[in-house]
Amino acid sequence: MSALKEAARQAIARRAAELTGLSEGLHADPETAWEEHRAAARVPELLDRAGFDVTSSYLGLDTAFRARFGSGPVRIALCAEYDALPGLGHACGHNLIAASAVGAALGLAAVADDAGLTVEVYGTPAEEGGGGKIEMLERGAFAGADLAMMVHPAPVDVAEARPFAVSHSKVSYTGRSAHAAAYPESGVNAADAFTVAQVAIGLLRQQLPSSARVHGVVTHAGDAPNAIPERSSGRWYVRAETLAELAELEPRVMRAFEAGALATGCDLVIEPESKPYAEFRTDETALGHYRANALALGREFAPPGQAARMNRASTDMGNVSQVVPAIHPYIGIGSLPATNHQHEFAAYCVGGTAQRALLDGATALAWTGVDRSGVDPGGDVGPGGDVGPGGDVGPGASAGRRAH
Repeated sequence: MSALKEAARQAIARRAAELTGLSEGLHADPETAWEEHRAAARVPELLDRAGFDVTSSYLGLDTAFRARFGSGPVRIALCAEYDALPGLGHACGHNLIAASAVGAALGLAAVADDAGLTVEVYGTPAEEGGGGKIEMLERGAFAGADLAMMVHPAPVDVAEARPFAVSHSKVSYTGRSAHAAAYPESGVNAADAFTVAQVAIGLLRQQLPSSARVHGVVTHAGDAPNAIPERSSGRWYVRAETLAELAELEPRVMRAFEAGALATGCDLVIEPESKPYAEFRTDETALGHYRANALALGREFAPPGQAARMNRASTDMGNVSQVVPAIHPYIGIGSLPATNHQHEFAAYCVGGTAQRALLDGATALAWTGVDRSGVDPGGDVGPGGDVGPGGDVGPGASAGRRAH
């Protein structure tokens, strides 16, 4: 192991208790998309104390932040997600994503001068359907980054992300209320419109590509059984292999909702909840570094059949990967048979295996950042480069930097 990697590892290990406390604090206080005010204040606190320059309400987004350290030519961006799921809390483990990003940043900050790095942590709100990273991208975030990274909890370790492209829509029908027994002919049933649409979608699935996913929930469909529902609403996702395929598929699904309006006489409004999430474009070199670093830490990657599940979930990190080099590996927390978006999985996102995943994920990301810097990833720091007490690189350390 190179001296720079060891220094980064030690810097993370020294903060293990604080990183675990951050993760557990987020887990105990879940906030949903665009409402992560306490999390957006809590996550950068440790970075601020470590000397990072922290910008709150970054780019005009109340629950986003950026923290920056160093001035080297190679810019490493780490993404911290911290929004929770409605009704399920941190059942996708974003508490661990945030804490591992902070840990990786602290490790890289310890070697930033010698490795020629600028370390950036982006606090990215509203991944669960709100497209926070897309909003940040459009306002200038991530521009010029040499590598963007995050690590996501899953039941097992999977190196490569292969998420679907996805659109998120709010669907609303408006009809007319009437007494369901006395004057049923006067009503226009907005709940029935969703019934028709869902039957149409169910039949449409027979002709969709095997990779397509169409799913959603009806969030409101009436208030009293003796009154014909005059309003109904729901949230619907359409997923496809790529944005190009999504653009072809989505109109077919929207026609199913139009069928509900036509059959019942309701008015229909469909509104996007965010811009579509893109498929992921993996930086293969960085992924190779991450895979080797994770193996060096004793991680074991799942066999292909088991791996090809959670890595298909959609993420707005896909949009980041279309703009800058990026990786999005998954790190196992030993939760099987519990899987993401279950209450049981949320319970596994704290405790012993979660803590190990947090520290291993932070270390593997930090080591991948060192690899990206151009310093010989397998070599020692050059002549005069002794590692001082506590793992800090001492004066005179030669970076042995290659051209980037």
